[in-house]
Amino acid sequence: MASMREFVKSLATVLPEIPKPERKPSLNERFVWTGFALIAYLVMATTPLYGFGGPGHQQDQLAFLRVVFASTQGTLMELGIGPIVTSGLILQLLVGSEIIKLNMSDPKDRAIFGSSTKFLTMIVIVGESLAYILGGALGPSCGPGITSNCLAPNQELVIFVQLFVASLMVLLLDEMIQKGWGIGSGVSLFILAGVCQTVMWYTFSPLSVQVSSTSSEIFGFIPALISSFFTNTLPDIVVRGFRYPSLLTFVLTAVMLLVLVYIEGIRVELPITSIKYRGFQGVYPIKLLYVSNIPVILVSALGANVTFFTKLLYHYNPSGTGWLSILGRWDTNSSYPTGGLVYYITAPQQVDATVKDPIHAVIYLLYLIGMAVVFAKLWVEIGGLNPRAVAKNLMDADVQVPGFRRTGLSIEQVLNRYIPTLTIIGGILIGLIAGISDLFGVFGSGIGMLLMCDIILQYYQMLLKEQVEEVSPALAGLIGAG
Repeated sequence: MASMREFVKSLATVLPEIPKPERKPSLNERFVWTGFALIAYLVMATTPLYGFGGPGHQQDQLAFLRVVFASTQGTLMELGIGPIVTSGLILQLLVGSEIIKLNMSDPKDRAIFGSSTKFLTMIVIVGESLAYILGGALGPSCGPGITSNCLAPNQELVIFVQLFVASLMVLLLDEMIQKGWGIGSGVSLFILAGVCQTVMWYTFSPLSVQVSSTSSEIFGFIPALISSFFTNTLPDIVVRGFRYPSLLTFVLTAVMLLVLVYIEGIRVELPITSIKYRGFQGVYPIKLLYVSNIPVILVSALGANVTFFTKLLYHYNPSGTGWLSILGRWDTNSSYPTGGLVYYITAPQQVDATVKDPIHAVIYLLYLIGMAVVFAKLWVEIGGLNPRAVAKNLMDADVQVPGFRRTGLSIEQVLNRYIPTLTIIGGILIGLIAGISDLFGVFGSGIGMLLMCDIILQYYQMLLKEQVEEVSPALAGLIGAG
């Protein structure tokens, strides 16, 4: 273990790194840097990969992974934030299971964890880039029997370099924001941008999509609704075909947003008083969704990677015999699994698929809820949100709970009444909301909408924290924790 620590420390000296600001930038400066990161992401998300295109490349084989990974097919953002999330998931599991022993309250161990995550992310970038190319996600490779509309070795090399450099840029942009140059985190910012784009596209896109060789439909719900007024086809807009926004999914999206906003406001308020500021009384809020959106991101990342690599294996064994058929089966004319394990951990495609196969819907829902609870409990321990860590934060902020002795153990005992229970309840709720929304095909997917709402609220809290920090940095820390 000691040799591994030394290896990571020496590795940190050669890895690309964004330096911390020498002084804390003003809020306006951080807005500028955050805007720069967002613009850079959007430019890469609309810049096509050189060498990608042609017949056979049009179908998006990974469409259902795009929201979670903030990726766009055929662009420099083909991988999106996938490598960052995947490497973080792997290391969090290793630390949580104590295979790798790190004390996340120790700054030196946190630095080792950060360097390890960056190194593993670069390895995952290489692995996923090769998997996308060799697995045919960007088009078939030229070989025996395939001589046209395929990727030659030199084209594959060019695409690999583009994917690696673009993904490295995403990693550094995320690091830049998290080190204090920007606001929040790059991962959250890019997910928010991706989901907002999808929701706007589903709602307002005026473009027509070819339904069959003889007919087409306007994709966006609002333009399609307006068109139906003039063509006397209003009943057709209530429930539309596969993956087309309809009145039903529009209403369900609006209802889900209202439910999320309401649930986000539910919290347990623990009364606190300040030792430093006499007469100050307030509350320490513990949200019902205590673990925020992290469990959903981790569950989605796990499912997405299992699904992708299963599809990669299936690409080389289309018959899907033996153990591969247990993992997953695929239809060559569809980008979604048709059987096996990955079929049941992938959301049914809108209401018609849910009604057609209710067993699939139930298993997917139970999987999402169960894994969300597991990752919620894991994240509370790894992310410094357990009762002991929170009690230490309160003590450091010169705060105590009225009626209890001002000791870490006393405050920890009070927090133990709420945090473990709210962790489980929050995991169940967040999995249930995301799962039900996915089953009924809300805009941007249930997981995407859940992430969007939570990230927007996080940014609101960050801005509120900035204002309070001008008066009391200690109290601002409590707002950030709550």
